[in-house]
Amino acid sequence: MSAYYQLIHRETDDQGCVTARYHSTLNAQGAWNPNEQHMAPATGIICAELEQFSPRENMRIGRISLDIYGLIELGEIEIRTRVIRAGKTIELLESTMQGKGKTLVVAHTWRMLTSDTSAIAGLEDSEVETPENMPVFDGVHQWRGQYTKTLEARSNQQRNGKGLVWLRTEVDMVEGQSTSPFVRLVSMSDMANGIVPRQERPFDWGFPNLDLQIHLYRMPEGEWLGIEAVQQYGSDGIGLSSAILHDVNGPFGRSEQILTLRPMSGS
Repeated sequence: MSAYYQLIHRETDDQGCVTARYHSTLNAQGAWNPNEQHMAPATGIICAELEQFSPRENMRIGRISLDIYGLIELGEIEIRTRVIRAGKTIELLESTMQGKGKTLVVAHTWRMLTSDTSAIAGLEDSEVETPENMPVFDGVHQWRGQYTKTLEARSNQQRNGKGLVWLRTEVDMVEGQSTSPFVRLVSMSDMANGIVPRQERPFDWGFPNLDLQIHLYRMPEGEWLGIEAVQQYGSDGIGLSSAILHDVNGPFGRSEQILTLRPMSGS
């Protein structure tokens, strides 16, 4: 399969709510459990639905907040997207992913009015080296599951807990449909939690994330996602993975993931 999902059906009801059914392919397989979807393609397919949902001129997505309710099982899923706070300058969307009768992921997305603010534009996040001359980074392929096998990774600065890794994939999000840079790059942002683990493999502790928060001060471009990540563990079972997100033109946003730290079985 050359895609992460196959579209089964999409429909819009009288209230403007869009419901889409998909079947995940093996390419979406996660790392913690062979029967789960990785959160990265799950994020991507939700973003693909958001991109198509009642687009409005001069508005774009500024923040996506995804909460993970539990294991995202492989197989058929349904995504229901609706407006929960309408407005002329800001609006809040809700996307709910369900599978086998259970809620899997709930995403709340702010779509915001754009305007010309070039006169005051400025960033504190710095540009980083782009991937063209970086060596291949095999650490990403040490994870189990098919999803990470679909990624190309490069890095020349990575250690336990901190680093910069560039990622790209040639796999489309939906079979038979082209994938936009927004969907392709934002979907891979979940990998911030897997590229700079604080532990040596094999891990004594698991550190799955319960959410993914993405803030975009501009829309991403191109094929490469640069993740400038930091992973931190607290002393009471909770951790945090944070990242500055880059494309080859520079930084475009940030991500955060709260982690639950759990002893691995047999450790």
